Amino acid sequence: MKSMFKHLSRFRKDEKGTTLVEYGIALLVAIIVGGGGLITLANTTNTNFTSANTAATRP
Repeated sequence: MKSMFKHLSRFRKDEKGTTLVEYGIALLVAIIVGGGGLITLANTTNTNFTSANTAATRP
């Protein structure tokens, strides 16, 4: 049990790679937000083109 606490304590103090993890999380959030924005934009554009097509083909 002492060995486990010793490893956890050393792991908590070791900050190598934390910046890399933070950048990875920031990149993941940016990809998710950007992807959501693009999906919304695509759906809106599709709706606009469908409406324009319907209006243009009415007799």
